[in-house]
Amino acid sequence: MPANKYALLRYRIIDRKISSKFNPFPSKEDLRQACEDELYGSDGTRVSLSTIEKDLYAMRNESNLGYYAPIAYDKLERGYYYEDPEYTLEQMPLNTDDIEAIELAANTLYQFRNLDMFKSSEAAIEKILDRFKLSPDHNTSEIDPYVQFETAPEYQGGKHLSIMLRAIKDRMQVRFDYEKYSGGKVRTYNLKPLLLKEYRNRWYVIGENPEKEAVVIFGLDRVKGEVEILDLPFTYPADFDVKKYFEYSIGITAMAEKPERIRLKFGPLTGKYVLSQPLHQSQEVVRNDEVALEVELELCITKELIMQILSYGYDVEVLAPKKLRTQIKNQLNGALKLYS
Repeated sequence: MPANKYALLRYRIIDRKISSKFNPFPSKEDLRQACEDELYGSDGTRVSLSTIEKDLYAMRNESNLGYYAPIAYDKLERGYYYEDPEYTLEQMPLNTDDIEAIELAANTLYQFRNLDMFKSSEAAIEKILDRFKLSPDHNTSEIDPYVQFETAPEYQGGKHLSIMLRAIKDRMQVRFDYEKYSGGKVRTYNLKPLLLKEYRNRWYVIGENPEKEAVVIFGLDRVKGEVEILDLPFTYPADFDVKKYFEYSIGITAMAEKPERIRLKFGPLTGKYVLSQPLHQSQEVVRNDEVALEVELELCITKELIMQILSYGYDVEVLAPKKLRTQIKNQLNGALKLYS
C-alpha cells in the first residue's frame, strides 16, 4: 500500500485525465497540474513531476494495487494514453485502501468545515462521512437494501473549472466555443472571467465580454472542446462586486434594477418546509399561525424565482407585488390550457 494515501486519490485523477475523450494524450505536466488543482487548489501545496512519474509507475506495476494500468506514451502526441481504449479505473470496484483514502480526505476537510471557504461544501462532506458511519466495514452491500442516498444527475462542464479558475486568478482572457440551449451554430467567444458559480449541480462562469464591455454568463456544460487561456491580461473591473452581484437573486440570473419586496403566502404544512429551508437569506416571517405562513423577501424577479414559486403549485399565493402575481397567474393559466 502506498505510504501516502493521497497517492490513491492522485491515481483516480490521472486515470480521469488519461481516459478523457475531450483532451486526449495529457502530458506529464498536464497530469501534475490536474492533481495539484484538484487536491490542493490555491493553498500553496505543490505536486512535483517526480511524484507523477512514481504514480505512473505504480499504476502500471504495483501488484498490491491490482491496477496494472496499460499506460503508454505517444511520442508523436507527446502525451499519455491507455493501450486499451476501454480501460478506466472507474469501472473497477474501490478496494479498502481506496475507501480509506477517501475517508481520510473527507475527515481532513471536515476539520475545516466552519471556515467560510468550506461552508458551502459541508453537506457534501458530511454525506461522505455518513456513508462510513452507516457502513464502518466498508461493505455497502449490507446497507444498500435499507438506505438510499440522493444522487445528483451527471453533467458536463466540470472539466473546465480548473482552467477557468486559473484564468480568473491570473486575470487573463479565455477563448472557447459555445452552443446555446436555444440552438443555432456553435460560436467562439472571448471572455474576461470574473467569477465561477454553482447552481443546481451545474457550473457557470460570469465574465465581461471584451467586445460589448458587458457582464455575461455562460454555462460550462455548453462549452464545446477546450478552453484556451489567451495572452491577453485584463484589469478586474472596479464596479464588479462578487459578494453583491447575486445578492438579490435566486439562481444564476442577476438583474440591474433594484430588488422588490415580495410577499408570499404558504399553507401551514408547506410553510414548515419554508421555515426549515428559507428561499433566500432575505426571508422575513410576517405571519406564522395554524392557517398560513407569510414571508417577505427582497429579490429581483427572475426566471428562477418564478420557477421556484410555481414548484409549490396551489400551496403558495403571491400577495405582492402585483406584476409578479400577474406573471404567476399567466403561467398557471398557460399550464391549465395544456390539460383542458
